[in-house]
Amino acid sequence: MDHNKLKVGVSNKEGQLGFIFSRGGLREGSGRKSIGVTKKVSLTLTEEIWNKIEDHCTDNKLSRSEVIRNILESYYSE
Repeated sequence: MDHNKLKVGVSNKEGQLGFIFSRGGLREGSGRKSIGVTKKVSLTLTEEIWNKIEDHCTDNKLSRSEVIRNILESYYSE
């Protein structure tokens, strides 16, 4: 990679930083599609439950957010 052609720019959405290459760059509609609203929460669980969640993450190659989201969606879909 030619590092002289790499620039950091501000996206036109929410002021997020992104990398701009000599070709392409930040484009409206590019990137990962949104699945909903992001809200930061603090969650207190027993160490046993956290260990089970972490094991599930490792076994299934999922993020903690994906596992907790799947649990909540399953609970509320019934």
